[in-house]
Amino acid sequence: MYCRPLVWVELFALVNLAGIAPDIYLAHSVNYFHHKAEYVPLYFSIIAPVFLAPAFWALMAGRMSVWRWLGNIVGAASVLIGVTGMVLHLRSQFFQQQTLASLVYAAPFAAPLAYTGIGLLLILDRMIAEENKEWALWVIFLALGGFFGNFLFSVSDHAQNGFYYSTEWIPVVSSALAVGFLLVPLIMQVSISYLLICVAVMLLQAMVGIVGFALHVRANIHASGPTLFDRFVFGAPAFAPMLFPDLVLLALIGLWALRRRLREAQVVNSRTGAS
Repeated sequence: MYCRPLVWVELFALVNLAGIAPDIYLAHSVNYFHHKAEYVPLYFSIIAPVFLAPAFWALMAGRMSVWRWLGNIVGAASVLIGVTGMVLHLRSQFFQQQTLASLVYAAPFAAPLAYTGIGLLLILDRMIAEENKEWALWVIFLALGGFFGNFLFSVSDHAQNGFYYSTEWIPVVSSALAVGFLLVPLIMQVSISYLLICVAVMLLQAMVGIVGFALHVRANIHASGPTLFDRFVFGAPAFAPMLFPDLVLLALIGLWALRRRLREAQVVNSRTGAS
């Protein structure tokens, strides 16, 4: 059971929905939760695991109807919160001024789409059988979408200080590289050797994220501010670089599942050729 990619995707969604809560709390503490709607994603991240944990247990116990219903409910709510949050973030400045500067300095418009991605992942698990090659490709596609979001985050966030440090270009180039490599399996047939190259590229992304996290934390610790909490709230987003290793896990699950499908196809072709 634990060797099934589906199980790890479900666990990924559960952990991620719960793990977003601290990041949401820090991000919305910038304006002290000025709008009541800003509490919605925080509460959702706390409540959603209460439903997903029984869903995960139901999956492991083979109670597929319970797993399906609970996952679809949480998934649909997560998609709705993500899309609504993106619109509300854009309304903060961009829809009024419609300039590139207003987009850069507005609330991070793509950030709420993390909820949408997780919601689509939950719905995907219940719409397409894990044994189908399409399931693996959709998981890779959602990981690709996450890396494209990382690309937008890296450009817009670091543009606020004009890419003062040259190292701020690293996540921009790195996320673009990840998008390029993960796009190939979606548009053409690839070999197992190519999947191994993708794994190496993903491990590079994880390193970029871990180093970025350390640099952000270090910058906040040494920044000026009345308290350490204030330095983390108003300083560099400490958890943002951890999106890289987080998405690496999702991409690796998709690549793992795709590799299994390719292996099965090779076995079938060899048997067909032998006969």
